[in-house]
Amino acid sequence: MKPATLRGGTLFQFPPIGRVITVVCTCLWGTFYGAALPAQEADNAADGMVATSEGVVAEEATEATEPTMLSDDALSSTSAAAHNAWMLISCALVLFMTAPGLAMFYGGLVRKKNVLSVMMQCIFLMAMMTCLWAIYGYSLAFGGSNPFIGNLDYLFMNGVARVWDEGAQQPLTPMAGAIPRLTHMLFQGMFFIITPALICGAFAERMKFGAMVLFSLLWGTFIYCPLAHWVWGGGILAYGEPGSWMGGALDFAGGTVVHISSGVTALVAALMIGPRVGYRQEPMPPHNLTYTAMGAAMLWFGWFGFNAGSELMVDGITASAFAVTHFAAAAGALTWPIIEWMHRGRPTVLGASSGAVAGLVCITPAAGFVGPMAAIVMGVLAGAFCYIGCSGIKGAFGYDDALDAFGIHGLGGLLGAVLTGVFATRAIWDIADGNPLGLIEGNTSTIVGQVVGALVTCAFAAIGAAVLLKIVDALVGLRVAPAAERQGLDVTEHGEEGYIFL
Repeated sequence: MKPATLRGGTLFQFPPIGRVITVVCTCLWGTFYGAALPAQEADNAADGMVATSEGVVAEEATEATEPTMLSDDALSSTSAAAHNAWMLISCALVLFMTAPGLAMFYGGLVRKKNVLSVMMQCIFLMAMMTCLWAIYGYSLAFGGSNPFIGNLDYLFMNGVARVWDEGAQQPLTPMAGAIPRLTHMLFQGMFFIITPALICGAFAERMKFGAMVLFSLLWGTFIYCPLAHWVWGGGILAYGEPGSWMGGALDFAGGTVVHISSGVTALVAALMIGPRVGYRQEPMPPHNLTYTAMGAAMLWFGWFGFNAGSELMVDGITASAFAVTHFAAAAGALTWPIIEWMHRGRPTVLGASSGAVAGLVCITPAAGFVGPMAAIVMGVLAGAFCYIGCSGIKGAFGYDDALDAFGIHGLGGLLGAVLTGVFATRAIWDIADGNPLGLIEGNTSTIVGQVVGALVTCAFAAIGAAVLLKIVDALVGLRVAPAAERQGLDVTEHGEEGYIFL
């Protein structure tokens, strides 16, 4: 089987969809009772899998490959143990970004009558998107080798969860490159959680909770999963894959899949739902910038798992991704308030917090491809570009992107995708087999792939979001009544209040 490069790890493509019916019929037994699946045994035999004396199930092939199953002893006695430990920490760091990080960042930016509604969106999405990912999302994103969408190889965690091997009389762990596939599934699931949560910032304070739930379910299924497959699952935007469009796009940790897709969707949602009642007629300042500043710091902290974890192992690229993440955030956090200082006469906490997030967004696709000094340049450009987007562009066009989801994630993601094609260097990751990688090294083709990848993502997310919003509006309606909006979503949607002073 041919290995597919996936953000630093080597993932083996499981058998094609031809045996899906057998897998579906037997996967529930393996899921609930932990038995070795007959379909899996048949697949292993068909693909030349054999059990070694160390309890490793490996391929019989002429070329060297990594094992696809490991026993507990083999897993704990190899470098896979260190890789797995870092990746589990990264899983926790990325989950920490959604709540409390994003929940507090967004919660502080809304008016106090809506603080619980924003936090509820983040917490509910943590639960719902996790279950969807486990049931079918991971399989659609990372199953099979179809260039457009995954298959049902991993439906109900088939081929992901640990299984009992009758021959070896011990449990075995399916592997995804250097880490257990279960760990890879968890890490990617944290991205699946936070991406729709980012979109919520655009329609904050006015969308029905039920509409948000239905839209997030549909968007995750029909927009996120295909995009993840296109970029990270060997699809049409995967860098260097046969058949990828214009050579594919470099996206180390989610510039296209997470930030461009969520930012463009946020803009479409803001336009279709319309502005808040009283927008541009009444003051709508953030009610608690203390929350926002603390949330930004939590996002900064969690982003180390987001970016450095995307190497899927512990090596030199991991250290580089960690460093450039920090440098870009610092540069963005300096640039935004300095521009405010020059433009408006004073720097703000909101500006520093927003600038840090802008820098983090911009460096995300480039984290495994650029050096530290390039990261500082990218952070500076992100702070300036997103400041213009959140003040000048939004003001000129008059759309109500309530919490600047498009201004920071959409524009920052687009900038990061393009700059990745400029600053990427083989000195960080020799992904092009010794050939120059970015524009600074003299390669002009990479930036073309970056632009094409960004444009395809924009078009797919925008059209898909518009269709899904129309469907949700027809089924349940998108926004609350004006009277309910004025009263606040905390009370009208959840029957609670964020602050009760006796």
